Amino acid sequence: MIRYQYADVDGSKVFYREAGPKDAPVLLLLHGFPTSSHMFRNLIPALADKYRLIAPDLPGFGFTQAPERKGRATFEQIAKTIGRFTEVLGLDRYAIYVFDYGAPTGFRLALAYPDRVTAIISQNGNAYEEGLSQGWNPIQKYWEEPNEKNRATLRDFLTPDSVKWQYTHGAPDESVIAPESFTLDSALLARPGNDDIQLDLFLDYASNVALYPKFQEYFRAKRPPLLAVWGKNDPFFIPPGAEAYKRDIPDAEVHFLDTGHFAIETHYQEIADRIRDFLGRKLGAKGKAA
Repeated sequence: MIRYQYADVDGSKVFYREAGPKDAPVLLLLHGFPTSSHMFRNLIPALADKYRLIAPDLPGFGFTQAPERKGRATFEQIAKTIGRFTEVLGLDRYAIYVFDYGAPTGFRLALAYPDRVTAIISQNGNAYEEGLSQGWNPIQKYWEEPNEKNRATLRDFLTPDSVKWQYTHGAPDESVIAPESFTLDSALLARPGNDDIQLDLFLDYASNVALYPKFQEYFRAKRPPLLAVWGKNDPFFIPPGAEAYKRDIPDAEVHFLDTGHFAIETHYQEIADRIRDFLGRKLGAKGKAA
């Protein structure tokens, strides 16, 4: 059974999904834009017999309730909230599954608490400039010229058609993608004030790129067990970003799937099988690196 709960984190009510034995190794599932922990609805039951799965909604997404917005939303704020979330739940050791925005969130956690992260599963979660496609060009233009005109242009990424396209582009069979996925995302993005949070985060994504060298330094220094399972047709994070992990973690395992950005929608069972095999080899019974 998946349990749906809230944790009080310094004034924020962080919504999260949880399943699996309380004493099992923990896998922290970190979603990305424009979705929420809902993206893990199929993966969680596929792994919950052996692992404790915890999937929070990042601030600004899903059902997490944050205090009234003051100032610009940033990834540093998101990472700090999720870091405190893990402490509120008493999580001192955990593997991380990172996707899209979940990657800079999870990697910031790894920089802050390097001894807590036991392994990394990256599903289209990027940490290298060569992993950024030309699809980032409008956002990069906003970084270079953060004016209202360039900000307004990015509102196209928030439309229902754009959200649906992110799910379906590159997928070999759109009929296996549940429509409630992108429909729920669009409904939550449309809440009053949420558009400005998303536009703030588009601008602040530049801070993640600036941290790429530090993320890579962490990979080289700590050599965490890393599995990359990547939708090779992703229009935003392209295959060279997955291959680049091997440069810093020679033992990294990289697998490409014939699908798009939301690989978990079309290939969740294959991803679950690879995670089960990978963590079974890399982690001991108590979730420590083997």
